[in-house]
Amino acid sequence: MEQKLYGVLIADVVSSGSRSRLPALLHERLRQATRAHRARKLILLPYAVTAGDEFQTITARLKTIPWLLLDLRRRLQPLSLRVGIGIGEVPGRITAPVNELDGAAFRMARQALESLGKRSGRKRPALTAFCTRHPDFDSVVNLIYELQDTLVHRMTQKQWKTIGARIEHRRIEDTARAMGLNISTVSRNLKRGYYGQLIAAAAGVEKLIAARL
Repeated sequence: MEQKLYGVLIADVVSSGSRSRLPALLHERLRQATRAHRARKLILLPYAVTAGDEFQTITARLKTIPWLLLDLRRRLQPLSLRVGIGIGEVPGRITAPVNELDGAAFRMARQALESLGKRSGRKRPALTAFCTRHPDFDSVVNLIYELQDTLVHRMTQKQWKTIGARIEHRRIEDTARAMGLNISTVSRNLKRGYYGQLIAAAAGVEKLIAARL
């Protein structure tokens, strides 16, 4: 009998030492993200800060991981994140706090996050990495995110704000109305913020997860 797989997300804040009042900002952003993501059943346990600028959570809905990543990045603005995702087994009951759990998924998430640190010498280093028991899957999905992360590095706060509003509304007309902007301005901000590419990447990774894991 196959064991149930979980997705573990471990993240830290890029250049955290240069930010004043980081703990207060991080805790507030994670409090808001926990409320929203638990309401949508994207995560099983609240986000838990485990070491200064590092935090983690766990999910059982593997196909939603790419959407969770996208929504987490926009909700934690202006903080830039490095995120490691491990997919594997977690023995025992899944109970809070998440940092007291253990298992293959947690070890692989840590390995994924540490792999990003080893690539930090690049001009625009990757910000996202997956680690699973399927090397072929890891190669494909990590390539997708490495390409996407080059776009994420270029995005502005205004573009993230527009993307966040667009995610929360069904139509671009509703997005423009909520932001007090005209539709052409919203469309321009979405295009310059690579909204189409971000959505296409998340949908593609969702299909990969469904097909290979």
